[in-house]
Amino acid sequence: MAREGEFERVFERLKGIIEPYGRQLHVMAGDARNYGVDMAPEGQRDPTTWFAGARINKRYVSYYLMPVYVEPALVEGISPALRRRMQGKCCFNFTVVDDVLFAELAELTRRGFDRTGGDPGWGVARRQERGMAHRKAMSGSVGEGRNG
Repeated sequence: MAREGEFERVFERLKGIIEPYGRQLHVMAGDARNYGVDMAPEGQRDPTTWFAGARINKRYVSYYLMPVYVEPALVEGISPALRRRMQGKCCFNFTVVDDVLFAELAELTRRGFDRTGGDPGWGVARRQERGMAHRKAMSGSVGEGRNG
């Protein structure tokens, strides 16, 4: 188990990767345990418009990056160490601060943003191209129900 306060340090660092995009997009969750950014304003959101988020869980801190779910080619070439942190298609879990992996994750996030252009319609179009399901917005905290 991580030392007292370590999850908070991990969360703050991961949140720091996402925050610059929150200034350009729409912050959808922002408290001491959850932070998320969506490409669409409230009322126009669904799982295809979600960009990224971080959340403190019981055993780790999760970083969600939805562009890699819709555009799996974005993770081609990531390091084996970062790939080992992946759970599912768009979630990366951490228990301690790792400067090297966080720098790589920041670059992956930048590439994801560059790919989407911050366009809320990007996810819908990519899902349709790939025959992926399109679901209505789901309530809940950052990342909840968004890995599928």
